[in-house]
Amino acid sequence: MQIKINIQIFLFIIIFALTHQIDIYACIMIFSLIHEIGHMIAGIILKLKPKSLSFMPFGISLTFESYEYKRLIEIKKIFIALAGPLTNLIICIITFFLDIGEEIKQIIIYSNILITMFNLIPLYPLDGGRVLKGIIRLKCKEIKADKIVNNISNIVVIFLTIIASIGILYFKNIAILFVLMYLWIIVINENKKYSIKEKMYNAIKTNKCIDI
Repeated sequence: MQIKINIQIFLFIIIFALTHQIDIYACIMIFSLIHEIGHMIAGIILKLKPKSLSFMPFGISLTFESYEYKRLIEIKKIFIALAGPLTNLIICIITFFLDIGEEIKQIIIYSNILITMFNLIPLYPLDGGRVLKGIIRLKCKEIKADKIVNNISNIVVIFLTIIASIGILYFKNIAILFVLMYLWIIVINENKKYSIKEKMYNAIKTNKCIDI
């Protein structure tokens, strides 16, 4: 299994240290790892082989190798995507009943709620986007499903920009700005990938028409 580390992590460490939120960021990264372990366990149970583990600024991303036919693999991907947020929710529930310091309890619960909410955003390749993509791919052809998910991701990030802008002004928290920037980077990268994929699909379709 390949392990990749995004160098932007170090920039975010500096930013959160300067804004005195390094304890929250450290917790988020630790529980993001546990979040991915939840994905990994689900994948292994469903007999998929882990392909790569990537350490990103706001979490960790795990990908699996796919060997099975489309419908079955999409159903498995949906369950795997849901396993991560479910892991964080279980941690919240367990922590709530633990007899530990109130401050530590609040940090753990807060971090896991943030991870759950962040990952369930219907924006690909976050878990919410993966679930959405898997469901749509079960109903539509791959290129059509990808187009729908790509459009939804763009609408979601614009909506979140409006909400986050209000949040930045109200809470005076610059960390929200960097989370928003990270989401835009994700969407822009996915837009580029989709654009390339669409051009390839159209080229193949054109070639088939010419052959006929």
